[in-house]
Amino acid sequence: MKIDFDWKPIALVPLLALVVWPFIGSPSTWLTLTVAGLAMGMIIFIIASGLTLVFGLMDVLNFGHGVFIALGAFVATTVLGLMADWTGSQELWRNLVAVLPAVLVAMLVAGAVGFAFERYIVRPVYGQHLKQILITMGGMIIGEEFIKVIWGPAQLPLPLPEAMRGAVLLGDAAIEKYRLLAVGGGLGAFAFLTWTLTRTKIGLLIRAGVQDREMVEALGYRIKRLFVGVFVVGSALAGLGGVMWGLYQQNVTPQMGAQVNVLIFIVIIIGGLGSTGGALIGALLVGLMANYTGFLLPKVALFSNIALMVAILLWRPQGVYPVANR
Repeated sequence: MKIDFDWKPIALVPLLALVVWPFIGSPSTWLTLTVAGLAMGMIIFIIASGLTLVFGLMDVLNFGHGVFIALGAFVATTVLGLMADWTGSQELWRNLVAVLPAVLVAMLVAGAVGFAFERYIVRPVYGQHLKQILITMGGMIIGEEFIKVIWGPAQLPLPLPEAMRGAVLLGDAAIEKYRLLAVGGGLGAFAFLTWTLTRTKIGLLIRAGVQDREMVEALGYRIKRLFVGVFVVGSALAGLGGVMWGLYQQNVTPQMGAQVNVLIFIVIIIGGLGSTGGALIGALLVGLMANYTGFLLPKVALFSNIALMVAILLWRPQGVYPVANR
């Protein structure tokens, strides 16, 4: 039986860009803002994808997700600080060689902390949403204080490697190199997650667990171990996103995760709780909206994404790609 793919949510992204174009006026400015919005959206997607899987499979509202973002970013400041000869090179491949270990170490540390976070903070409150919100927020506050103990409370710089700085010209539009790299990295992460969820056995179990946990357990699979694995992977993805977000902002603070948390939850609500594809659409819409309104109406930029979420939910109350039984 053929199932028609719902293309309408995907059309929202180009539709938003085209609707805004006349208000911006200059094609070069519009292109610069659009690429910046897509880059921001891709980074937010990487951060949010782990959380949407955690909610979809585990039914856990983890308001402490931001601590893994900040942790990944601060770990990157340390690793990149030790590789100044590589980050200061004008050759892109040397810069990438420096960034790769920073990303890997950040993901490992965030994943390890995520393992402990699940074991000692989240596990005792499975199935209790109010307690999950309170205890995970408390865990994030404690995590931020630990970051301050290790790295200090002050804002730290996280400069881009030399070859990633500057912009390339597309006609009259100046497109920052790092934003192009961020778009490519986000597409790569989405492709990998999609392949994992649709083409591998572990992905089949995750999707089955989202749809019907009892069925998966009845088949003899240990769903609790799968829970832990998904939580660790989600934390590691937040660490990766933290590195990318820190490089995007070119500075890091202990509170950066809490600041991004609001955007993350808007993204997963727009996407449909538990939907990876929906999270991508939501993240791109949020990134574009933030950049367009920041240029056109700076005073309402903070509220624009909430207005976007309300509009989407009025159209589809369960999000653009709702997961069954949610």
